[in-house]
Amino acid sequence: MEPEREVLEREAAVAQSVAEKPPRTWARVARNVVAAFLALALLYLVWLVATSGQLSLALAMLATAAIGFYVYLARPAYTWRYLFPGILGMLVFVIVPIVYTVRLGFTNYSSRNLLTFGRATQYLLDQTVAGPGTPYQFQVHQGEGGVRLVFTAPAEEPESETEGEERTQPAAAPGTRFVTEVLDPAKPPEDALEPKPLDGDDALGTALQLRDVIKLRPFLQKLEVKFPDGTHARMASLREFAPLQPVYERREDGALVHTQTKEVLTPDHRIGFYVTQDGTPVRPGFKVDVGFANYVRVLTDRALSSPLLRVFAWTVAFALLTVLFTVLVGVTLAVVLNWEALPGRTVYRTLLFLPYAVPGFISILVFRGLFNQNFGELNLILNGLFGIRPAWFSDPWLARTMILIVNTWLGYPYIMVLATGLIKAIPGDLYEAAALQGAGPIQTFRHVTAPLIIRPLTPLLISSFAFNFNNFVLISLLTGGRPDFLDARVPAGTTDILVSYTYRIAFQDSGQQFGLAAAISTVIFAIVAGLSIVNLRLTRGRVEGQPR
Repeated sequence: MEPEREVLEREAAVAQSVAEKPPRTWARVARNVVAAFLALALLYLVWLVATSGQLSLALAMLATAAIGFYVYLARPAYTWRYLFPGILGMLVFVIVPIVYTVRLGFTNYSSRNLLTFGRATQYLLDQTVAGPGTPYQFQVHQGEGGVRLVFTAPAEEPESETEGEERTQPAAAPGTRFVTEVLDPAKPPEDALEPKPLDGDDALGTALQLRDVIKLRPFLQKLEVKFPDGTHARMASLREFAPLQPVYERREDGALVHTQTKEVLTPDHRIGFYVTQDGTPVRPGFKVDVGFANYVRVLTDRALSSPLLRVFAWTVAFALLTVLFTVLVGVTLAVVLNWEALPGRTVYRTLLFLPYAVPGFISILVFRGLFNQNFGELNLILNGLFGIRPAWFSDPWLARTMILIVNTWLGYPYIMVLATGLIKAIPGDLYEAAALQGAGPIQTFRHVTAPLIIRPLTPLLISSFAFNFNNFVLISLLTGGRPDFLDARVPAGTTDILVSYTYRIAFQDSGQQFGLAAAISTVIFAIVAGLSIVNLRLTRGRVEGQPR
């Protein structure tokens, strides 16, 4: 006993010395250096986002980075460092898209109302037209450390000047040349350039070709030039600087006034447009809040509600029938392949699993070719046997049948594999007892196999229903939602499900109504969530009522 006590005391002393030993200095320094480098990189990224105008996103990134540094560097938050990545991923990829979509449903965001109010206003204020004054031809010369601009006065004087305007200096003589100092294309000057008369002995450098001038166009468009005759000019073309004046000027009350026609534009925050005095909207529009207008439109506008109800009914039927058919085919094949007397079971199981191994989009495109009315192999066989060529893509009911056939083909292998595993887990004694009682295959399946596999399959069937409720890839690649409803004024097809219907409104409609599509997406989310909750409650009640 005495040696054992000494060993235990020695181990305890070693453990205490290790616990009291401070961490290595170099490891702590390396960690601090890496943390400081990451902090600087993140701060630089946040600064770039903030300077681009996305202040809210920059603040969110800064807060997330601060929380992340606290979680991974502070001892009190040690237990959160394992949960933080999952929480952050759920926030970024689940919560934020849902919140953004819901928020978008309360706006008029569309291809016509794409900008913010400030950007739409600035767009109108940036519009320019040719003003009074002398246009100058220009060339760009490459010099040491940058480029020079050489301007040439026109050969003829302008015919007349705008009434009421006077030049501060006499116009330059025809053909007079002016040159700027060397300019750095990476740093456009903030003040107006004042070129000086060109001395014939000045070394200008190599004149750039037109293709090189095109590359410098963003830099040249930022330049403002003030010539000796008082003309303020900007780049009007790739060969000319000309006097330009703004189309609109802003008044103190926020309205815009046309500099030539004196027409007044006032912002209408109800529709998201600047409007003229007679109410005509002027593009571009801007995004504004419209409250529940999109939701009211979904429920009251016949152009939307009529196809929406039909699309919703088909979506539910499509999801339910897909689950039903995949279960029937998958479970039937699993039961047959579980028959030990069947020769070549492994080969059959491998072949029947192949549809699940092939990428889904490839199978869909293959079926799209097989169902082609004129050249598809399926119609060639039907025409040879029965003399018929079904119009799979133009007849609504045939198109829906085709979709169910393809989706059943894509989904049954998964159910078959699951059912095979569940059947393998059923004790053989139950089948022996059923055989002794004289039960046939159907009775055995009904009273032994089905009750024991339906319970673990139920959650998977619910998830399959939710997946097919939003099975956009199948509809988009196979039919595109067509054939369309003939009585609908919005893009909607007989094979559209809710998600493809929303996609067509958001991205394929001529108006690209993103706010309306977001409202419909929110309704779809509520419907799917409600159906899932109801299914889970019904399933839980049915399962809890079964004897264990």
